[in-house]
Amino acid sequence: MSVAPIEGIPMKTAPLIALVTGASSGIGRATADRLAGAGYTVYGTSRRSAQPGPRSFAMLPLDVTIDESVEAAVGHLMRLEGRIDLLVNNAGYSVAPAGAEESSIEQAQSIFETNFFGIVRMTRAVVPHMRRQGGGRIINIGSVFGFLPMPYMALYAATKHAVEGYSESLDHELRGQGIRVSVIEPANTNTQFDANLLEPDAKLDTYREVRATVGARLKELIETADHPNIVADTVLKAAIATRPKLRYPAGARASRLQLLRRFAPAALVDDGIRKNLRLAALSAPSTRTPAFD
Repeated sequence: MSVAPIEGIPMKTAPLIALVTGASSGIGRATADRLAGAGYTVYGTSRRSAQPGPRSFAMLPLDVTIDESVEAAVGHLMRLEGRIDLLVNNAGYSVAPAGAEESSIEQAQSIFETNFFGIVRMTRAVVPHMRRQGGGRIINIGSVFGFLPMPYMALYAATKHAVEGYSESLDHELRGQGIRVSVIEPANTNTQFDANLLEPDAKLDTYREVRATVGARLKELIETADHPNIVADTVLKAAIATRPKLRYPAGARASRLQLLRRFAPAALVDDGIRKNLRLAALSAPSTRTPAFD
């Protein structure tokens, strides 16, 4: 089965080749499965052992924080297939809810190494091949926290803001070479993401109560959040679009938050965030609360 030819990717009769980072579980695995079902030949990556069980795509070892690992994985795939038509940068993680000052500089650098510089490394490794073959697509998994910061997840929000800015600039730079870049913006997604949250490494008693409050609320939000397939469907939509957009909110909640951020008064949005997280308001309560749930 072959994917219909689309703008930015030259026509070829064989299936298009997709590379998905962080594909051992969650959004990455759902995305790899969805692309495979749509006719792509998919290679997922993971720096840890993949979950057992049958899968619709091959797995490659890859640590996006190590230059040599990135170069080795991309080189191996090029030797296998001779091209890469779609790169989905999904690998990432976060620190558990905490005050921004509760993470050391080393911890802050670590999350940027994966969430942001991992995308930079993958892009630098793949773009020369896409340019030589005449086109391709790069899709970066961002977050609504890339345009709507969440208190007590400042570092994660900062990495996703970086992804937004990098992706927009990159799309301007590469579109003349037949390569398009898009960002997918999910809200909370029902995955094991929260189970892999790192604890802050410089905890302060000042934040003990709010850590517990926001952490409990985050678990509630994840339990009622969208399935990873919602994000995977959005990735496919962006991948096959004839005229791809820069940003794609994934799911109804993400779309609603995008509209609120764009059109609602800043004070109303601020008040809604704090009420949704059950934080004490810093100002008089508003008569209206945005629908964050």
